[in-house]
Amino acid sequence: MNTTFLIIGAIILIVTFIDIFWTALWVDGAAGPLSKTLTTICWKGLHKISGEKSKLLSLSGPLILTMTLLMWVLLIWTGWTLFFAAEEASLIDTQNRGPISWSDRIYFTGFTLFTLGIGDFIPKEGFWQIATSIATGSGMLFVTFGVSYVLSVVGAVTQKRSFADSVTGQAENAETLVKQGWDGTDFHSIDLFLKEHASQLTTLTQQHKAYPILHYFHSEKDEQASSVAVAIFDEALTLYTFGVPKQYQLNKVWIKEARSSVQSYLGTLHAAFINPADNVPPAPDITMLRSANLPTVTDEEFESCLAQLKNKRKKLRGMVQADDRSWPKEST
Repeated sequence: MNTTFLIIGAIILIVTFIDIFWTALWVDGAAGPLSKTLTTICWKGLHKISGEKSKLLSLSGPLILTMTLLMWVLLIWTGWTLFFAAEEASLIDTQNRGPISWSDRIYFTGFTLFTLGIGDFIPKEGFWQIATSIATGSGMLFVTFGVSYVLSVVGAVTQKRSFADSVTGQAENAETLVKQGWDGTDFHSIDLFLKEHASQLTTLTQQHKAYPILHYFHSEKDEQASSVAVAIFDEALTLYTFGVPKQYQLNKVWIKEARSSVQSYLGTLHAAFINPADNVPPAPDITMLRSANLPTVTDEEFESCLAQLKNKRKKLRGMVQADDRSWPKEST
């Protein structure tokens, strides 16, 4: 028996299934080491060749997802092929066509993993029969996890774009969103909007923790980009919290919940290697609100409060830039 093939095959299988379980089942574990490495390489490569072609970059998510599944398939196939190559007589040719070649072993491993077999090759009695049963089970397990993973990711992408559509459909920037919340007396008409979207963002945060690949699903349209929507949402919260006099401010519990949801979402960025921007984004234009006869604090008071959010706003801008978008303020 060739123990080298046996050990290498076993190591490949163990590492691959750890990566699959880590990526598909461990909610707080982000992506597995193999998946994370592949995702980073694919994203950086696509980012370089796409340039300013947003349509090409929009293929990044589906392509990375496909490449991840393909990597798992090839590694499982390779691992079991090496495993069955550990002994010359591990397989029996029922048609007596001569010595069993590497292509025969690859063929046997393939139909063992993904079908019920066709009978022209069978395992040797004893240990190799048990190994074949385990290989068949691992193939079925991979298919189950693979389908479940794809469905979960696609469902999360749909929710992600629905959230973005809802926010950007309401306003193209934070100032407009705040103005629309003013009814001439107070801002309470926006209460329900903030509460619902804070809840949606909390759900998206959990999905991004479970499936970091979601960060790489790039939308061709700005209005469906969650990075832009989150930036607009948080900048509006900043205006509601620090730009409006206390007597006009919104429900503090809902504001705290909304700001917490954004902070949690930003906490998922490190899993996708998204770093804060070098520069702070442009400040929200409080004079625009003032010119529309909305109650505001003084410029000095607002700037003082805004300085405390420097690091958080750098993260927001880094997220927007990583998605190849312009800061919402700059796009209007």
